Parts: sequence; C-alpha cells; structure tokens
Amino acid sequence: MIMSIEKVREYFKQFGMEDRVMESEESSATVPLAAKALGVEEGRIAKTLSFHVNEDVVLVVLAGDVKIDNKKYKATFNTKAKMIGPDEVLPLVGHDIGGVCPFGVNEGVKVYMDESLKKYETVFPAAGSTNSMIELTIDDLYKYSKAIEWVDISKEN
Repeated sequence: MIMSIEKVREYFKQFGMEDRVMESEESSATVPLAAKALGVEEGRIAKTLSFHVNEDVVLVVLAGDVKIDNKKYKATFNTKAKMIGPDEVLPLVGHDIGGVCPFGVNEGVKVYMDESLKKYETVFPAAGSTNSMIELTIDDLYKYSKAIEWVDISKEN
C-alpha cells in the first residue's frame, strides 16, 4: 500500500505544490507535538478529526486549540458526534491516526472547515504521516481540501 505522505505529495503534484510538504525529525502526531516541532502556537495546527455522520465519513478541520462543541455539532449534522474508531480510520479515510489530513483522502469522504481556523492567516495541517505537514493560507486549505462548507462546531478548550 502506498504510504499516506506519498499519497499527499502525489495529490499536491497536480497543483505543482508537492515540494511544500514538509517532514520534521520530531513527531507532529498531536497538536502539542506539532506546535513544538514547528515553533508555532497550537491554534495554528489545523487538526483533522474524523466522524461517522449517518452513512458518511466526515472530516472536520479545526484550529488546534479548540474542541468539538457537541450541541453545535448536533445542530449542524443532525446527529451526535461519533468519532471513527482507531482501527477504522485508515481504511475509511485513507490516512492513519497522527497523519489524518483532508488531502488525498478516499473517494466519498466529506470535508468541512471549522470557523475557528479563520483567526489565522496560515495554518499547518498534517500531510499524511506522524511527522509531516504543509503550511497553507486558510483560503488554500479550503480549496485544496475540497471542503463542502464552513461550519461552526467548536469551542475553546
């Protein structure tokens, strides 16, 4: 199976951006680790969470310093927040935990952007592995992730 980071590089190749994918010596598998590796505040780490929404696989990209607000989530998706189990993430999304990102995902995965990201000019989402990332403007993140829409489903940690 092709490694997720290679899938992401291949995805960005169509835009001539594959060289912008960075790899760190240190793990960036969690928001605190990624922020430390990059020397940025945790909010600038764009974390991607994966959910079951009825029959759909849904990714929500949020600022690293917020968490899901269950009431807002239910109002937006008309169901309770049900995260995808650790064993299901790779087969359903196409990337494994610690490297989940909205690029080069499996067919049919739906991507949403949380409003919490809009307070930053650029953010760093993962790029398919536990030590990779790419810096993108908020507009580019929305565009290249093929997001469906902006949602407001987060609250401060």
